[in-house]
Amino acid sequence: MIYWYSNWNPSSMKNLFSLLIVFISAFCFAQNEFHVFPIDGNSTKGTAEGNGSINNPWDLQTALSQSTERINGGDIIWLHQGVYTGSYKSSIHSTIKNKKIIVSSYLNEKVILNGNIGKKAHSVLEVNGGNVIFKNFEITYLGEFSRSKSDKNFNVATGISHLKGEDCEFRNLVIHNIPGSGIGSWKATGGTIIQDCVIYNNGYNDSRGHGVGIYIQNQSDKTRLINNNLIFNNYYKGIEVWSASSGSKFEFVKNIALTNNTIFNNGSPSAKYVDNLIIASKDAEGINVAKHIKVLDNVLYHNVDFNDSKNYGHGASLTLGYSANSPIEDVLVENNLIFGKNNALNISQVKSLVFKNNMVYAGYVHYNPSVISGLESRGINMNNNSYYTRKFNGFRINKKRDYKLKDWQETYNVETKSELKQLKDFKEQPIIKLQKLQDNSSHFNVSILSKGTNKVEIDFKEFKLEENTTYKIYDIENRTVVAKSGKLTDNFKVEFPLELTTYQRPLHNTKATKSSNNFGVFRIEFETPEKKKFFKRIFSWLF
Repeated sequence: MIYWYSNWNPSSMKNLFSLLIVFISAFCFAQNEFHVFPIDGNSTKGTAEGNGSINNPWDLQTALSQSTERINGGDIIWLHQGVYTGSYKSSIHSTIKNKKIIVSSYLNEKVILNGNIGKKAHSVLEVNGGNVIFKNFEITYLGEFSRSKSDKNFNVATGISHLKGEDCEFRNLVIHNIPGSGIGSWKATGGTIIQDCVIYNNGYNDSRGHGVGIYIQNQSDKTRLINNNLIFNNYYKGIEVWSASSGSKFEFVKNIALTNNTIFNNGSPSAKYVDNLIIASKDAEGINVAKHIKVLDNVLYHNVDFNDSKNYGHGASLTLGYSANSPIEDVLVENNLIFGKNNALNISQVKSLVFKNNMVYAGYVHYNPSVISGLESRGINMNNNSYYTRKFNGFRINKKRDYKLKDWQETYNVETKSELKQLKDFKEQPIIKLQKLQDNSSHFNVSILSKGTNKVEIDFKEFKLEENTTYKIYDIENRTVVAKSGKLTDNFKVEFPLELTTYQRPLHNTKATKSSNNFGVFRIEFETPEKKKFFKRIFSWLF
């Protein structure tokens, strides 16, 4: 069994005591808290005339429009339970160094931003200010709305449109069923973090599917981080690190790190699997190129049948490069799981690339003929990878030649420590991707790939959970239904039955495809003991 995770735990009582001192010190210097309720709340209603107190709260748009004299770094805006229907614009921003404004649901109450307002709106939440953390709420369209551009009443919208403002954070958000993209985080938003979010079922149909999970750009020298997100079943691609424009005269697809994400079955609602991740630029002038990008420890998966030795069909999981005039530069792809159909891995237009320690399952590994110069000049460095392809000659220079591993090694002096096997020889032990959520140390994302067994046991001992702690497991494709519950025994192991992924889901259209029973993505939530809940309530504004 292959475990694949990262974690931090205090190593001693000294660490815990130091942490407690930090919490107490922070608590003593806590700044202001403000409260927001829906304008049509059942008991308490938010208004523009309020003052942000618990007894006289604001409505959401009023809270997001406050000046820095009223709300600034270190302050928190609590969103109380309810449905907030509207299209909102946030201009709040922090001018205090190393202190951010927090906008969060109040103590895990269920907060939904509903963008289905019955008229044209470009986004559910538009963000225009820097140094703000948005976390712990849901963004969606409720009720009936069109998913077809040809309909008279159709309106394309984005869940979060992050137009400007650096060093923002989007954490533990659920963004789904938007008639457009989940998040667009554009070029003037450097230093932003998107983390622990669940982003799915976004998009609409035209001549093809439109709407991606996350669309990312960056003109800043600050690296933006996309970490531990679950992104699936969007109408178009999972993540686009991309610019479709030409002639911009400057670079804005750069300095991006994508780590620990699970991205799967994107394009499914449009009946065509497309790229789970693409990194490229379409700039015909070759100025705006995708560069300085890291792709580390991700799971990129399209449905495959391990009993099918041919693996025909379209299902790209990773595409690198697009335009011959703007090949990608300085890209690192390391320790990823890349599974898909015939074209799971496309290395298209590349100037410089390091590709190592990845596992690839595809019909062929596809190379554009233009990459030959990069292979010969050593600008493309590929090694220590495991490949499973339809035939032994699995390295394909498109429309030119297919190579066996030995020929590929000798011709281009790459992959000297890699291995290539046929699809039928895939016999790996279950591969487990286990990642703790940043804001809740007892909640984990779990991705499992398994051939030949439908029950996989995972050891949680090293996470310092207590014996008899109760837990609930959710299949992320049916994320509100408890699929399994139980208690930790003295061996601290939990069994995940992959057959949980096979029963019928309320998928949102008839074309969408459920993940195969060889692959499952879960959220497991361990119940926090009462003493820890008390501590968290006291310091709730920190979490």
